[in-house]
Amino acid sequence: MEKGKRRLQKEATREHILETAMRVYAEQGFSVPVGVIAQEAGLAHGSVFLHFPAKEDLLHCTLERFFKGLGEKMHRLAEAGDDLETLLRGFLAVVADHEAFYKHLVMETHTLPPLMKNMLVSLRSANAHHFEIAAERGIRQGRIKKLPLHLMFNTWMGLVYYYLQNSEWFAPGQSVIKRYKDELVSFYMSLITK
Repeated sequence: MEKGKRRLQKEATREHILETAMRVYAEQGFSVPVGVIAQEAGLAHGSVFLHFPAKEDLLHCTLERFFKGLGEKMHRLAEAGDDLETLLRGFLAVVADHEAFYKHLVMETHTLPPLMKNMLVSLRSANAHHFEIAAERGIRQGRIKKLPLHLMFNTWMGLVYYYLQNSEWFAPGQSVIKRYKDELVSFYMSLITK
């Protein structure tokens, strides 16, 4: 019985560390020292290393959890079979839920270790796949122009990333996605629809 209780406590501590890391990374970026995360979690610095032997392990687990959650939400949106505009709005809603974290991810991609960059590439590939399915459906229905799908996807992502990277210009102290979501989707759809 005591072993089960300790195991549950260990799992709860690990979960608390991951939740704290997610929040701290969203606030300060991915280069934040583990000691800051430990302090924010109310734990001794060494306690974090009992659960995550290296700083990269903590970042990896945090990103893995984020990518998995984001991927699952996007997959559910795509399975609904709605049109491209609905998918884009759903994507922005998912990003807005974790906007600060996602913004750091966009801005600090080049600093991530190779394994974590590969995780991001996998997520983007899955998102591109869902995007292409919805876009192809719209093309077949005659609502969307027949354009190169990779350019359509990259243009959409570039637009979103630009606003995220420059959010202090567009929406100081606010969610740039929440403020501009309707305008971003409407403008983008006006470019690709017939």
